[in-house]
Amino acid sequence: MSIVLQGSTSGSVTLQEPAVAGTTVLDLPATSGTVALTSQIPTSKVLQVISGTPKTDTFTTSSSSFVDVTGLSVTITPTSATSTILVLFQVNGSQEVGAGRASLRLLRGSTVIDAGAVAGSRTPALGGFSAADSSIPSAPVSGSFLDSPATTSSTTYKIQAAMTAGSGDCYINRTMQDADNANQIRMSSQIIVMEISA
Repeated sequence: MSIVLQGSTSGSVTLQEPAVAGTTVLDLPATSGTVALTSQIPTSKVLQVISGTPKTDTFTTSSSSFVDVTGLSVTITPTSATSTILVLFQVNGSQEVGAGRASLRLLRGSTVIDAGAVAGSRTPALGGFSAADSSIPSAPVSGSFLDSPATTSSTTYKIQAAMTAGSGDCYINRTMQDADNANQIRMSSQIIVMEISA
């Protein structure tokens, strides 16, 4: 049975019964308010935020192939396959002075998602370190990436590093010199993910 509400001046609103079997209960709020239409409900809400523990220890690699930076990963399980995942990251560190180039990239699982395009022999990366002084850190590599994993399965995002030209070491959260005195600093790095509704 439909319920017809007459307007205070003219017209009416009809509450139409659903075509379902059995009993359906609609709980109304106990406070005053306004009913919002579906078209009025905002989209792109933050559904969850997962923050990896800030990485405060150091990491060093001389590998010419990309390797995982231990402690710079975070895992999220999306609530909907239509959600997007906003990845925020900041990586601090340096590289050996006069050595090759320390490069970084962002992955979802084993898939590289944030790196430059392939162009000849150039290395696709999201950024990297350079150093002219062994006691001074490089500028941080920070950024964001909006990913569409299209899954509700557990998904891991991580940072990888490599020395992609020549020899030498890549350092995370420390300088090359890393001497035990007050003019040297230790840093922290972090990766955070947010699930955004469609």
